[in-house]
Amino acid sequence: MKLYDSGVYLVNGCEIVPEAEAAKVQAMTGTAAVKETAKKGTIAYGILEAHNTNDNMDALKIKFDAMASHDITYVGIIQTSRASGMEEFPLPYVLTCCHNSLCAVGGTINDDDHLFGLSAAKKYGGIYVPPHIAVIHQYMREMFAGCGKMILGSDSHTRYGALGTMAIGEGGGELSKQLLKQTYDVAYPGVVAIYLKGKPAACVGPHDVALAIIKEVFKNGYVKNKVMEFVGPGVSSMTTDFRIGIDVMTTETTCLSSIWRTDADTQEYLAKHGRIGDYKELEPATIAYYDGCLEIDLSEIKPMIALPFHPSNAYTISELYENLEDILRETEKAADEVAGGRAEFHLLDKVVDGKLMVQQGVIGGCSGGSYSSIVEAANAIKGKSIGNGEFYLSIYPASQPVFTDLDRKGYLADLMDAGAIIRTAFCGPCFGAGDTPANNALSIRHATRNFPNREGSKPGNGQLAAVALMDAKSIAATAANGGVLTSAEELDCWGDIPEYNFDDRSYKSRVYNGYNAANKDADLRFGPNIKDWPEMEALADNILLKVASKILDDVTTTDELIPSGETSSFRSNPLGLAEFTLSRRDPEYVAKAKAVRSLEDARLAGNTDASIAEAFKVINTIPGQADVKASDVEIGSVVYANKPGDGSAREQAASCQRVLGALANITQEYATKRYRSNCMNWGMVPFHLKGEPTAFDVDDLIYVPGIRKFLDDNKLDSIPAYVIKDGKATEIELYIQPMTENERKIVKAGCLINYNRNGQQ
Repeated sequence: MKLYDSGVYLVNGCEIVPEAEAAKVQAMTGTAAVKETAKKGTIAYGILEAHNTNDNMDALKIKFDAMASHDITYVGIIQTSRASGMEEFPLPYVLTCCHNSLCAVGGTINDDDHLFGLSAAKKYGGIYVPPHIAVIHQYMREMFAGCGKMILGSDSHTRYGALGTMAIGEGGGELSKQLLKQTYDVAYPGVVAIYLKGKPAACVGPHDVALAIIKEVFKNGYVKNKVMEFVGPGVSSMTTDFRIGIDVMTTETTCLSSIWRTDADTQEYLAKHGRIGDYKELEPATIAYYDGCLEIDLSEIKPMIALPFHPSNAYTISELYENLEDILRETEKAADEVAGGRAEFHLLDKVVDGKLMVQQGVIGGCSGGSYSSIVEAANAIKGKSIGNGEFYLSIYPASQPVFTDLDRKGYLADLMDAGAIIRTAFCGPCFGAGDTPANNALSIRHATRNFPNREGSKPGNGQLAAVALMDAKSIAATAANGGVLTSAEELDCWGDIPEYNFDDRSYKSRVYNGYNAANKDADLRFGPNIKDWPEMEALADNILLKVASKILDDVTTTDELIPSGETSSFRSNPLGLAEFTLSRRDPEYVAKAKAVRSLEDARLAGNTDASIAEAFKVINTIPGQADVKASDVEIGSVVYANKPGDGSAREQAASCQRVLGALANITQEYATKRYRSNCMNWGMVPFHLKGEPTAFDVDDLIYVPGIRKFLDDNKLDSIPAYVIKDGKATEIELYIQPMTENERKIVKAGCLINYNRNGQQ
């Protein structure tokens, strides 16, 4: 791989010219390279321009062609939109039931949410996909994605670039805006070329390519909040199914979106799914400028493994075995940090005769559950046995059409004869609600993430398991070897994949399609767990923040901010779910946040707490604050984290803090744009701290005077604040990265619901 340290020109789709050598472009094409003109030559520019409702391409206001949510997110989105005045879905909105599918978790909660989704599809004109029919992204690929489209989803892995669709995963607030006929507002993103050449070896699968890319660009932030544009002749060396497997993992780079050049194989895929009209050729212009470039020779990619606890912690499997004990020892140290003394996890105890033994394999979901991946796995273990020891293998086809074609061709029988378990379309293993491994077990998965506790273990209860990511080919090779970690290089059975036959009869039988057929008189069906969002205050002129948690980890994931797994059943109950906030990372947070909320409740009732009265004796010594009273200052909690928000798009990572009374986050950096957007849509000020967080600790107070005026004046680059501690005020400097006018209005209103109820003032 080659990572360019500057922008590049791509000429004729196949020649990379570094920006410093731009003069070569004229010699090659007869046309001088003009950077601003060439920026318009990317595929991404054309799609964004077609969807931008603003006359300024630097400040995009996007309207999407379609949207998708699953059963962890659609209840909250619809509740937000209802409270904001929505009467009908103005664009195709797909509601899938692929996360909270197991209706034994939480009593009736999950299926109550499903029936709410069906009733909402009928009332507002939506498309409802029942449990076990398809995972969200497979359904959207099969039925909606098309060349030149844009799709917004409330799941972070909303990526359909391999089908020529720019898709973006965001928190629920951004979907609510589309339902309210508002726009997705974002500065024009940088576009980075992912230039592919060569052809993957037969033993290499899409997950291997994806993990190699993530390893190269995640830690250096090379594509953060940018669009990854896949170009070059290597694109056509792979089938569309293979490309999709790479594309879905671009989320783990923290890019904003992805797009691929299209070709005859893209056209064939869409034709097979009955949507030939959704095909058009997408290619960069003769001269296209990119803000960066990652050049990849696909023939050099080897079978990979991403060890716990991030997809970027990746090695070739051969490299792992060359340094097995050293690498495993480092991973055990990371596990110690994850466990925080509450549990133990070991890998060295799984080394037998120089080989690593694993206890579980999973192939499924939006990344591994494709037809091609499962056929490859079946070919690898046909006629063999995975053994009757600890190791077991579960396979989740991504949709009923995939499931039925595998069944008709006999592949499921081959897998089951070898001892594999075949399950229905379900995302559970990917977020900790299915196939949770045993304590101290190592699971290998062709899935999207291996973050701490994503597999469902609970360190607070003394439980800790872990996941390593691998391609389905190497997982199958491992299964054929009875659970001994084995590279796909060890087998010679790859590439025998008969043509896929898509059959949508299961969709026609079970999917409810009410788009453009809203029945406004229909009733929503509520279960006892489905609750409205609580009322939230508008932001005051001055705020007093009490630090409820201080997290100094390099990165804090959304899984740590609000756990996934069985807690997801409470996603339709804002206050019920909030009880789990930071429970796996800082179990004391909820009690502390509630205590701060009680201080604000007392203030609103005119009863100032004694500790707050003492704090104001100090505040009144700050220049310009002598006359400020407690009645003039809103009190709320705040979380400090170095880099929060990596991972899921779930808005609840922010809303749970807000419903407990939080007014802000303070960070060095937001891990993703979507988490920062979630904070703003829920009325929390997205502060950054200049300098290190040494001036304050948990339970300290931070006073920020005049915050509304800073937002009103859009002067956000330096905001004085004061730590109130030990009878004195110590000044610190905060700042806020640029916000749109609407984002500032939303934060001042207290949340998106208030903003819309107040007429967007």
